[in-house]
Amino acid sequence: MKFVFFLLILFFSIKGFSENPDENILCNSPDSLLVVDDSVSGNYKTVVVKEIILTGNKITKDYIIYRELEFGVNDTLTISKFDSLINSSRENLLNTSLFNFVTINLNFISKGDLAETIVIVDLAERWYVWPFPIFELSERNFNTWWKTKDFSRVNYGFFLTMDNFRGRMEKLKVLVSMGYDEKYEFSYQIPYINKKQTIGFQLSAGLLQNHETSVFTINDTLQYFKSENSYPKKKKYLGLQLINRPNIRNTQIFEIKYNQFEFTDSLLKINPLYTINGFSKVRYFSFYYQYKSDFRDFKAYPLNGYYFDVVLNKSGFGLFKEKLDVFFVQSTFRKYWKLCNRFYFAYMLSAKFSSDSFQPYFLQEGLGYGRNFPRAYEYYVIDGQNYGLLKTNVKFELFPEKVKKFGFVPSQNFNTLHFAVYLNLFADLAYVQDDIFYKNNTLSNELLFGTGIGLDLVTYYDIVWRLEYSINKMHESGFFVHFMAPL
Repeated sequence: MKFVFFLLILFFSIKGFSENPDENILCNSPDSLLVVDDSVSGNYKTVVVKEIILTGNKITKDYIIYRELEFGVNDTLTISKFDSLINSSRENLLNTSLFNFVTINLNFISKGDLAETIVIVDLAERWYVWPFPIFELSERNFNTWWKTKDFSRVNYGFFLTMDNFRGRMEKLKVLVSMGYDEKYEFSYQIPYINKKQTIGFQLSAGLLQNHETSVFTINDTLQYFKSENSYPKKKKYLGLQLINRPNIRNTQIFEIKYNQFEFTDSLLKINPLYTINGFSKVRYFSFYYQYKSDFRDFKAYPLNGYYFDVVLNKSGFGLFKEKLDVFFVQSTFRKYWKLCNRFYFAYMLSAKFSSDSFQPYFLQEGLGYGRNFPRAYEYYVIDGQNYGLLKTNVKFELFPEKVKKFGFVPSQNFNTLHFAVYLNLFADLAYVQDDIFYKNNTLSNELLFGTGIGLDLVTYYDIVWRLEYSINKMHESGFFVHFMAPL
């Protein structure tokens, strides 16, 4: 396994820092990212877009679709440029998560070296309204729950989401969750409020309270405090986001949020560093800024392209007596490309840097949450103020994408299924710097590495199922299950 890890890191180094990172080093010529149904063909040198016809969008407004197209009526384009824009426009439409399938057909009218074309965009819309009961595990991931199989750590309730509200790509979410965690949350997002369709906003509010909460970390494992008669931790928030999307691939998010936490005295007696300056009630405004540039072909499970973002987060502005002051910068870069035939490679670099001010435990977040963890360390939380993470993947397309239509299902939202299966070989590196809680833990301030093999199933509605076998630096190994793309 160490030899495999070394080979993957060596390959990453050669490929990632080559003069031309897009050059295919294993194949004589790279394949196209996408193949449209009617390829641009013939002897035409220039194409004029005469008309764009939309079909299949029973709910989605036309202007939402036109916003994602990278060409318009009366555009005059070279054949190669037009072919590229057709492919990227299809990617854009799929990445809105509004459609299961997008087919673009081209009808040409020859006029010598010039051709006029009618573009037909055929769309298969998703089901947008999902009212369903909640039965979820209150854990960082499925694997930590599976160790105990404790059904008391289950949330139940009601979740309503409308992903294409009024056909305008608005998102409305209402969450009522009880059980292990109590959550009452609401959010409403409008993608565009101006004529240029570049500015949108989101309003969110919530109340979260827990009978049991993590109180500190020992041996890189969360330790919990439980109270049957009270809520050791309560959180209330109200936030407003301004979303600026000046073009298809780049987005800026500005958020101002009011946060209020309340902790019981029993909780703070166990860990005085849980809060700031001993306060059992902490109020603060936070400012969040994110810039992201997304050139992935399919964001739920990318095979080609890249993604970059940078986040600035400031919690506390000295407006309340608690005097909370926490600032960090976080950035992620992901790169994906095809090697040869059915082989793919990808890597992710992620880093976080915090200010020197004290970070209370309730705001502490190193590695071990969401996608930010080295594989083979699913059972651990590595606390710290700064970290670096490298993930690498070599992928083989075991079963190329297949499309299956079920004629007995009447709804077009569900009667066509696509799926693909990939075999993975992966290796990860990580380092977390912790100056506050390191005395009780052993994985912080140490170089971590893990490697393994996995199997991924990708299907419609952005569903990803992963089964992995991995081993870490302590020679601990096991099978792990995940429900999102690895990077």
